[in-house]
Amino acid sequence: MRLLIVKLSSMGDVVHALPALSDAARARPGLRVDWLVEPGFAAIPARHPAVDRVIPIALRQWRKRPLDRETWAQLRASHASLRARPYDLILDAQGLYKSALLARLGQGPVAGLSRSAAREPLASLAYQRRIDVPRPLHAVERLRRLFAEAVGYPLAALPVDYGLASRVQVDPRLLVFLHGTTWASKHYPESAWRALIDLAEAQGYRVALPWGNTLEKARADRLAQASHRAHVLPALTLDGLMDVLSAAAGVITVDSGLGHLACAMGRPIIGIYGATDSARTGLNGGSSHNLRADLACSPCMKRDCPRLPATGTDDPPCYATIHPERTWLQLQVLMDRTAPRQDGSAT
Repeated sequence: MRLLIVKLSSMGDVVHALPALSDAARARPGLRVDWLVEPGFAAIPARHPAVDRVIPIALRQWRKRPLDRETWAQLRASHASLRARPYDLILDAQGLYKSALLARLGQGPVAGLSRSAAREPLASLAYQRRIDVPRPLHAVERLRRLFAEAVGYPLAALPVDYGLASRVQVDPRLLVFLHGTTWASKHYPESAWRALIDLAEAQGYRVALPWGNTLEKARADRLAQASHRAHVLPALTLDGLMDVLSAAAGVITVDSGLGHLACAMGRPIIGIYGATDSARTGLNGGSSHNLRADLACSPCMKRDCPRLPATGTDDPPCYATIHPERTWLQLQVLMDRTAPRQDGSAT
């Protein structure tokens, strides 16, 4: 069977679809897959063994520069790749108008979420098959159910398997702290990050600090300057960053795409959740643990904390309930569970 998956973005959404693909590949031996995705995330599905071809399509770039000739040339090339072969099934795993339209451009029958299940309900009009998936489920579980129904196999109660291969060895003294995220309400306070770095360094660890924009770079610089062994990573491609995450003995993250990617790479990881709901978009599978804020208004699901004006600070108050000492202790527990024994196996 040849399958085209349409899952364009964001990073976390792309990662969440990988276990469903692993399920499908296990249930349907010989399944071969092409994946339509934004170029910035193409390195992720490219590492899954069931993916033959990643087709990048630069919709975000087109929206920013709609009259640019190079952008139009890239879109034409993407369309040609999309039409290059027929598919037994085209599965829109995004549920948006844009993803539904792109799915219809391919050669083959199109399936996707039903009107009641899709993020943009009218997208379901583009599908020949519409599949109901309950909304109050974790994103990984929703996609596993969607793939099982669309491809046609019983969903087995198997552990989550992201299927991403690592190309590097683990460095037992390296930690990665993922401090960057898109919403202001999802940021863990810098004072808490400094405390975590101090705790890690006291145990002999080195902390790597990635960044993706100028604000994150400035925060990483401040954290590194206040420490002894923490270091700011250079600008890396996503592929290079995946190798760094694969090498880490442990990871601490806020709610971010990179956090989900680190979880998918199989690293021991702690997720810090205040404004967002870990039951729906928390770290799932592998050696992961979600810490949830203990405050009545959490999760508020708001980009900006509505309580900040009353606090007189820039730090959402929900994160005061997630103490650095607790976070560090939980990471140590996970790292101890996955540390190799003297015989070479994991504990």
